[in-house]
Amino acid sequence: MKHTDNEFEQEMFCKCPYVTAQKVLSGKWAILILCYLKNGPLRFNELCKYLKGLTQATLTKQLRRLEEDKLIVRTVFPVVPPHVEYSLSPIGEELTAVLDALSDFGVKYINYMRENDMTIEGICEDAGTEQCRCHANQDEK
Repeated sequence: MKHTDNEFEQEMFCKCPYVTAQKVLSGKWAILILCYLKNGPLRFNELCKYLKGLTQATLTKQLRRLEEDKLIVRTVFPVVPPHVEYSLSPIGEELTAVLDALSDFGVKYINYMRENDMTIEGICEDAGTEQCRCHANQDEK
């Protein structure tokens, strides 16, 4: 019997480390959100500011998924107006080395492409920090 991709993923989740990692990091914005959160807790509006190409609805959906997967923690402070922060969970903090390795690979890949006569702009020195403007609207760059 042939499995669909979704059935295979469900069957292999928490059995195969690669399938498991792929599933929990599969959201389009997951890696960038985790990258920003590795520098410390952020509020929803701060994340919106750093990820300008992202709608609030999409960010909410991605944050809920990361929370369901236990990679982030949502902390609600009992004040008016409501104050909510997102941070990496203890298992989410385990991704810090992975995120750093992905950044290292990204730099090497950009340099490789540039050396091979590809039209590539300079590497963002602020990637993964609050100063990064890679995801800002073009008029703000």
